[in-house]
Parts: sequence; structure tokens; C-alpha cells
Amino acid sequence: MISRFGNRRKEYKMDSSVLSVYRGLPAPIYVMFCATLINGVGAFVHPFLVLFLTQKLGYGDAYAGMFMTVATTLYVPGAFLGSKLADRFGRKRIMLAGQALASSMFVVCGFLGESKLVPLFIMLNLLFDGVCDPARNALQTDVTDKDNRQASFSLTYLGHNLGYVIGPLLAGFLFYRASQWLFWGNAIAGFIAVALVIWKVPESKPDAETIERSMESNAQDKAERGGVFKALLSRPHLLVFAFCQMFLYFAYAQTLFALPLYTSRLFGEYGATLYGTIMSLNATVVVVLTPFVVTMLRRFNPLANIVVAGIFYTVGFSLFGIAFTPWVFYVLAVIFTTGEVISATNVNFYIANNTPISHRARFSAVMPIIMGTGQAIAPLIGGAISEAYGIGWLWIIVGITAALGTSGICLLYVSDRRKRRRETSKKDRSTKTLHNSRY
Repeated sequence: MISRFGNRRKEYKMDSSVLSVYRGLPAPIYVMFCATLINGVGAFVHPFLVLFLTQKLGYGDAYAGMFMTVATTLYVPGAFLGSKLADRFGRKRIMLAGQALASSMFVVCGFLGESKLVPLFIMLNLLFDGVCDPARNALQTDVTDKDNRQASFSLTYLGHNLGYVIGPLLAGFLFYRASQWLFWGNAIAGFIAVALVIWKVPESKPDAETIERSMESNAQDKAERGGVFKALLSRPHLLVFAFCQMFLYFAYAQTLFALPLYTSRLFGEYGATLYGTIMSLNATVVVVLTPFVVTMLRRFNPLANIVVAGIFYTVGFSLFGIAFTPWVFYVLAVIFTTGEVISATNVNFYIANNTPISHRARFSAVMPIIMGTGQAIAPLIGGAISEAYGIGWLWIIVGITAALGTSGICLLYVSDRRKRRRETSKKDRSTKTLHNSRY
């Protein structure tokens, strides 16, 4: 079978080199790797957003947390709009429009300095980012197949983190010296990524004939008739998966809210620099581990891999509450980052393989919205707990939350194994019956 980009389906086997997992992928994936790398280098604003709100604009923890939650919810209407348009008109044009508009909002923020209007344009940035993301995810799914999808997704994830090795370090330097360049640098990177995609990535939306033919198959990603909610109800296991992931998203979101506050309060002005180096270490570990993780774990059920990721999250985040020296922060960063790598290389892979090709962009909006609810409420709940009981108690609650999400994924994995065994047994009985009837 030849895809529309001329890449033959291949059997991806273990090789002596871990980087061999990234050979022979569809050409658009390599371009998107470069684009995400550039975006990662320019990821200045969001890692330092809570410090900008509290130290530059003078907001309290609870107010900053409430703002970040409200701002994050704007992603939802943007994602619904962008996904609907991408499934109807095409992935590439909607992705590019969303990215360009999002970057434009940061250009305005840079000129506004420390004006109280800056939060308004940050919210608009998140709205347009919501428009972009479902189209980008659908495009990546379109140009891959089940054999090369996990490696392709992990490569673009790797590209973002290669850039992120540099981004937070630069942002930590700029935060106290030239904060307007946090916004302008982020915007410039976004515009460069847009130009690269315009130049080299073709449109990928499946045509009507492909969708109709898919409906007659038994594939996990076969097309569905009707709206997105009808299609979701036909896949209840995905809804359960998204709900469990919501707890893990809540836990990980504290790296953008609780962690910078915690380091700045323990270590003063050095805290911003420490946080920047922690996030750069996070990206470095991702870059080093991702090829090994994909190579070693790709033969296992993705749900089993995500359970392992949840265990790393539970341990790593729980122990931040008793961390008081920089080296302990670095050790815990390696622990939770290991969980992040395992999760990131399996979550989208599992979702994509179970998403109908007729609704890829819309599922790419709805699933992150459900899972991202945990991320959206994390600053709100985190800020309230921090002010009421202290930030140390917040880390204990974060650990418990991660454990709950991990337990849910574990139960889903057990259910999935039982289902596969029943299907295998049924298939074996059918084969045996057919064999006996011939004789």
C-alpha cells in the first residue's frame, strides 16, 4: 500500500542504533520536527507566565491561578472551532492561520510592557493556539500509519524538547532584564515555523472516497457517520482514558504553576534561574531518553506504558514537598521527566489508533479538552491550596491525584487485555470450526 505521500508501509524493527527508529518516516514529519524545534527554542512566555503575573504585574497566587485557569479555558472554543474547520476545509490552512494569529498576540504583548492589558492578549494567544493544535495533530495522524505513527509522534515531541533545552534558559535570563523579549522572541519563532510549514508541508485531509471505504472496514480507526459526540460514544474506552488522563494532566501542570512559585520562595531571585535550569534539564532528559524509550517500549501495550509513566509522576511530584536543596530538585526533575517521556510517546499514539479518520481533527480537539481540564483547573486549585495551607501540602495532593489517574489507566489496561483475549479465543474457535468443516 502506498500512501498519498509516496511512502511505503514498513515493518519497524529493533536496530543496533536507537535513532534508527526515526528513519524512513513520511517527509512532512521531518519538516514538522524542524518547525516544532524552532517553536521550542522560542517557548519563552508560558514557562514564566506565573512569575510574570505575580512579580511583574503584582497579582497574588490565587488571582494568578484563577487567571491561568480562565485563560486556559479559552483554548476550548478555539479548539472546537479549529477542529471543525480542519475536518471540513483542510488541516494545513487552519493550522497556519491559528499559529500566525497566536504569534501576533505576543507581538502586541511585547509593546505593551507591564500594562494591565497584557493578560487580555495572552488569553487571545491561547484562543488561537486552540485553533491551531487540533489541525496540527490531525495532519500528523493523516500522514502516518499504525506502523510508523508512534515513532513519528515521538520525533515531533523530541523536536519541541530539543528547542526547549535552550528556551527556558534564555527566558530565565530575559525575565529580569528585558521581559518584552519573552513575547517578541516567542512570536518570531512562531512566524518562522509558519513559513517552514507553508514551504514544505502539503495538505493531508482524507478525501470522501477514502472515508467511505474506511466505513466498511474493521479497523480501529474506521470512519463514523454523524457528529463528534456520536463518534465518541462509539468508543467509550477513549472517554474513560481521557478522564483518567485528566488527573495526570493536573499533576504535570504544577510544573508551570507550583514549581516556579516554590523555587522563587525557597531561593529568592535565584529561584527563577533555578526553575529555568530545571526546565532545561527536563528538556535535556527528554531529548536523551525519548529514542531509548520508543525503542524499548514500543512492543508493549501503550496502556501498560502509561501506567509506568503514572508511577514516575506519583513518586516525582509527591517528593517535591520535602525538597529544600537544588540538587534534590534536579533529581526529582529527572524522575517526573522520565514519566513524561513514557506518557508523551504513548498517549497520542493510543488516541490516534482509536480515532475515526472522519473525525480526526475533532477528536484532536475533544480529547485534549477532556484531558486538559485537569491542566486548566490546576492553577486555580493549586493557588487556593497554596494560600490556605502552604505550597508543601499542594505537592502531597498532587501526588495523590497522580496515583488516582494511574490506577484508572491500570484498570483500563486490565479490561483491554481481557477483551483482546476474548477476541483471540473467539477467532481461534472460528478458525478451528472452519478447519473441521473442511474435513
